[in-house]
Amino acid sequence: MTLSVTFSLVTGIVWASSDSPDDPSVTAARGGDAAGGGAQPFRRAPHEPAEKVPASHAPLVHSRPVKVAVPAIFIEAPVTGLGLDTKGRLGAPPLSEPKLVGWYQDGPSPGEAGTSLIVGHRDTETGPAIFLNLNALRHGDTVKVTRADKKTAVFTVDEVKTYTKDKFPDEKVYGPTGRPELRLMTCGGRFDKKNGYSANVVVFAHLTSLKKMAA
Repeated sequence: MTLSVTFSLVTGIVWASSDSPDDPSVTAARGGDAAGGGAQPFRRAPHEPAEKVPASHAPLVHSRPVKVAVPAIFIEAPVTGLGLDTKGRLGAPPLSEPKLVGWYQDGPSPGEAGTSLIVGHRDTETGPAIFLNLNALRHGDTVKVTRADKKTAVFTVDEVKTYTKDKFPDEKVYGPTGRPELRLMTCGGRFDKKNGYSANVVVFAHLTSLKKMAA
């Protein structure tokens, strides 16, 4: 089953930020452009072999994320759960809530063994959205995910890549890596009203520390 992200088209006004320096006219996102293209994301595995986890921090137990913070680009956002539709397409946060991000709830939770996936809009017809400047992140920046168990999983960014829809590397983005990892995704590249955005911005990060909320 392939993961398609051709959601209903939303047209809108032009925003200055663009992932493509030669494309000054990127406009509002379609609803599902953020989620990438290619194979269905991997579902959460109940057990990951210990020898496959060389992470700098041990995996956490399953717990849904409730908030995502990215200090380098001044982001703090609530999280909603996302699933797949009958055609295997990943959902997206409502366009009416541009400051909300979505977590693929059939995959690992952030900090759990495996690759956790969080997506958000870049813009909508009403203005910029939560992941507008996601492409500005750099190696070494941090992503903090507060979980329902009152723990905050801290991830360190390894790299940020932009992939065109026709060359989206499913296995690299969605596949297991042997340690707790996180992907942040949004739309990028060129935009046209017929096909939406041409690419996806993907942030690759891995779990490096854990913070517990004071009692």
